[in-house]
Amino acid sequence: MDEVEVVVAHSERATLRVGDVFLKVDGDRARAGVEARAMALAPVPTPEVLWHRPPVLAIAALPGRALAQLGRPSTASPAAWAAAGAAIRTLHDAPLPPWPGRSADDLAAALDVECAWLVADGVLPRDLVARNRRLAEAALRPWTPVFVHGDLQPSHVFVEGERVTGVIDWSEAARGDALFDLALLTLGHREHLGDVLAGYGTGPDLDRDVIRGWWVLRSLLTVRWLAEHGFDPAAPGCEIDVLRARL
Repeated sequence: MDEVEVVVAHSERATLRVGDVFLKVDGDRARAGVEARAMALAPVPTPEVLWHRPPVLAIAALPGRALAQLGRPSTASPAAWAAAGAAIRTLHDAPLPPWPGRSADDLAAALDVECAWLVADGVLPRDLVARNRRLAEAALRPWTPVFVHGDLQPSHVFVEGERVTGVIDWSEAARGDALFDLALLTLGHREHLGDVLAGYGTGPDLDRDVIRGWWVLRSLLTVRWLAEHGFDPAAPGCEIDVLRARL
């Protein structure tokens, strides 16, 4: 009999593994529906959807291993990171999904709320938050929307050697800023940004300062959520380290 492994669990969703099958249980049925639709539309390798009966989505395991984990050194080769960049470019060049994403104005409003909380609760010093808030503004500019994954952590990209075997966790997929995906992939692994960009290719909007701004913006926005859902944003190499490193 296969054992049931709890991969991740918090108040919003849980993922269980039974043998080669992952069961994703999401309290938000609309978000689970987005995940299934996004995988069907994405022109990159994704897990096979075995069945979808809301609120549960069953998918098959992918071959290979995660590109990296936040807070841990990556053992993947530069060529594997470049392959991830090439896969992202394929996604960004695809037709837009039919549903919208968050605007720069939405993000700016959320950033104000989170920065105020970080200071009021004494999570981070006021000057550290203020300086990172200024750095984050580089990302808050008009962008041409593309098909973004929306949660492209390196643990969501699976590779086998120098080949991407699949990308998982599409519940945040939407129309958005291409540089956000590139930033999230390299958050905590900035030494691989050059490798990712080598695979992604060049473009008029490929601004490293904006990518750095997204590193900061993402970190500022997620510290509270992580802390409230049982994760540690202060773990080595994670979000709070990213905020301190930017200075």
